Amino acid sequence: MEETSAVRRLDRLGVVLVAGGIAATALMPFIYVKANRIAAGKPMLLTQLLPQPSVVTLTVLLILTAFAALFLRNAMARLVIATLCLAALVVAIGLTSTAATPPGSTVARMTPGGGFWVLFAVIGLVISDALVKIRLAPWMRVAALAAYTALLFISLSSGLLDSLSIMKEFSTRAPQFETEAISHLLLAFGSLAIAIILGLPLGVLCFWVPRLRAIVLQGLSLIQTIPSLALFGLLMLPLGYLATHVPLASAIGIRGIGTAPALIALVLYSLLPIVANTVVGLQGVDPSVRDAAAGMGLTRRQILVGIDMPLAFPVILTGIRIVLVQAIGMVTIAALIGGGGFGIFIFQGLGQTAMDLVLLGAVPTVFFAFSSAVILDAVIDSIRGSAA
Repeated sequence: MEETSAVRRLDRLGVVLVAGGIAATALMPFIYVKANRIAAGKPMLLTQLLPQPSVVTLTVLLILTAFAALFLRNAMARLVIATLCLAALVVAIGLTSTAATPPGSTVARMTPGGGFWVLFAVIGLVISDALVKIRLAPWMRVAALAAYTALLFISLSSGLLDSLSIMKEFSTRAPQFETEAISHLLLAFGSLAIAIILGLPLGVLCFWVPRLRAIVLQGLSLIQTIPSLALFGLLMLPLGYLATHVPLASAIGIRGIGTAPALIALVLYSLLPIVANTVVGLQGVDPSVRDAAAGMGLTRRQILVGIDMPLAFPVILTGIRIVLVQAIGMVTIAALIGGGGFGIFIFQGLGQTAMDLVLLGAVPTVFFAFSSAVILDAVIDSIRGSAA
C-alpha cells in the first residue's frame, strides 16, 4: 500500500523525462570527435568524460534535476535547478569540445551527439513544465524568453563554444549567415504582411456573404493540400513567362526562380488560417451587440471597425500566429528555388554530408519559430485577459 502511494506521488512527466535522460546518458554519444567535417568521428559517452570537472558538475546537476522532476512539487525550485543544469550542460559541451580539439588543428570538428541533444530537450521540457506551473503573466513569459536568449548570447559571445563544429561553420560563413538570416526573416514577415492585407478583407467578405464563404475556404483548403515543392514548380512557369515577355515584371525582380515564386507560394499557404480565423472570430461576436450598435445608428462599417474587429482580434491573432510559425519553417524549402534563407545551409549540408552545416540552418530556424510563438501567445493571452 505504501509502495503504491509512493508511486502515485511521482510526477508522471518527470518519470518520462528522467527515463529519457538516463537513456541519453548511458546509451547515446555526448560528443563526436571528428578528424574533419565529413568524417564519421569517434563517439564519446558522457560517462567516458567523467574525469573532467565540468562533466562531474553536470552529472551532479542532472541527478538533482531528475530528483526535482520526480519528487519536487515547488515549481520555482524546479525551474532554478533545471536552469542551472542547462547552463552546466552548455559549459560542459563547450569545455569538452575545447579539450578534445588537437592543439593547432583547423580541420578537426567536435560535434554534439544525440545524448547532448536529448539532454538539452529533456532539461528544456523540465523548464517549460515549471514555467507553465508557475503560471507566469503573459509578458513575464516574454521576459523569461529574453533571459534565456541573453544567456545563450553570452555563451556564444564568450568564446566558450568556439571549438564546436557548428560555430566553426558559422565563423567561415558569418557574412553569408547574416545575409541569409535577413532574407529568411524578410520572406517570412513579408509574406505574413501581404497575407494579412489580403486575408482580412477576404475574411470579412466571407463573413458577410455566406455563399462566398464555402467557395473561398474550399479553394484555400485545396491550396494547402499541394506540396510546397509542387507549388513552387507550378509557379515557376507563369512567372518565367512574365519575366521573359513583360519587361516591367523582370525589372521589379519577378522571375521563374528566386524570391518571387517563394513569396507568392508563402502568401497562398498563409491565406487559409487568416481568412478562416477572421470568419470564426466575427461569428463569435454576440449578435445582440451588433443589434444594439445598429439601434444606436452605427453603420455597417462603423460596427465592423469599432465592435466586430476588436472583439474578434484575439481569434484573428491566433491565425496570424499559426501563419508566422508556418512561414518561418517553410522558408527553408524556398532555398531549393533560389529564395535564400537558412535553407541554403540545410541543403548544402545535406549535399556535402556535413550535419554541422545542416544544424547551422536548422537551429536558428527553430529558435525564430519558437520565439515567435511565445511572443504572439503572450500578446493573445494579454488581450484576452484585458478583455475579460
